[in-house]
Amino acid sequence: MEQRVSLVTLGVADLAAARRFYEALGWRSSSPPEIGVVFFQAGSMVLALWSREELAKDSGVADSGGWGGMALAHNVRSPAEVDAVIAEARAAGATIAREGAPTSWGGYSGAFVDPDGHPWEVAHNPGWTLAADGAVVL
Repeated sequence: MEQRVSLVTLGVADLAAARRFYEALGWRSSSPPEIGVVFFQAGSMVLALWSREELAKDSGVADSGGWGGMALAHNVRSPAEVDAVIAEARAAGATIAREGAPTSWGGYSGAFVDPDGHPWEVAHNPGWTLAADGAVVL
């Protein structure tokens, strides 16, 4: 297996509402609503939104309804950009879990939770290179 992630699918309660939330953050999708899934091109990978019930069934897991032990991250180029993305998420309807602040690892980060409970960290890590296309290079 090659060391890469191609697709992350988030299980959502209301697909149309979840799509509106991510589009309010500036994400764009050409997925027609009638296919029942929303795909966003996210650099070299895809972020998908799909019915939580269908995703659990397709993945062969029981949905306990709680947090799944995973967080997504969006790296940016500066602490000011962290604060700007947190403000965009707030305006789009996210719950802000943590305002932007200096971290123990020398960076700056904040966190928001989307309407379906998926946590996102927004981080500036001065030790990582962020390429022009947004790719993180360790």
